Amino acid sequence: MRATYFGANGWQLGFSDLEVLLDPWLVGPLCFGNSPWFFESRFSQDWPIPRSIHLVLLTQGLPDHAHPPTLKQLERSIPVVGSVAAAQVARTLGFTQVRALAPGQSHQHLTSSGSPLTITATAGASVPAQENGFLLHHPDGCLYVEPHGFLDPSLPPQKMDAVITPVVDLGLPLVGAFVRGQSGLPQVLHRFKPRWVLASTAGGQIQNSGLLPKLLWARGSITTATELVNNQSPGTQLLDPEPGRCYGLTPTAEAM
Repeated sequence: MRATYFGANGWQLGFSDLEVLLDPWLVGPLCFGNSPWFFESRFSQDWPIPRSIHLVLLTQGLPDHAHPPTLKQLERSIPVVGSVAAAQVARTLGFTQVRALAPGQSHQHLTSSGSPLTITATAGASVPAQENGFLLHHPDGCLYVEPHGFLDPSLPPQKMDAVITPVVDLGLPLVGAFVRGQSGLPQVLHRFKPRWVLASTAGGQIQNSGLLPKLLWARGSITTATELVNNQSPGTQLLDPEPGRCYGLTPTAEAM
């Protein structure tokens, strides 16, 4: 199992017979509601669109997860699995194989070699509608992802090889935290006892502008997250991934 981080919520997950794009934002600006005065974000340089993508996985329908300019660069025949809102975005953009999963539902994607990737949706953040986390099970390994740090309380304890999660809290005055990385990390470690935690959501070489970034507050850091992991789960390794670098999730967690 391999993982490459692009920044923000975007990842490429690699298995022996399958390449998955997770919440990809790779090209062009990111803004909400077509209002760059409120918020606009750009990478210092666009990412090349990866080749040979077999599946797109979307946790949310918001543009920082289901990013229309990026999705428009992909072949519409690529299967898409996502939250109900994300599936609607994909269908609107012309994708022809779209599967919507509500929390608790599962879907099995068969690879070209016949290996199954089982995708189970979990309850994620309400932003404002209910969105998803995902449990992924493949013969190469198993992984949990929820990009806002909201852990589904109904999930039973289970062993995961890797968890993709934020490790800092982000919030707005009066609204409170809408990303609960720091506050949710102890529960994630206790629930899954992962071999690796991959820090996500707040990373990457990104330039923000508009009103919203001036109002955001952050709590926590990689340093405090590392201390927490070392104290609570000594068998877990925290990765603060360098964007563009492919990490082989082996016992030594060496970069490829």
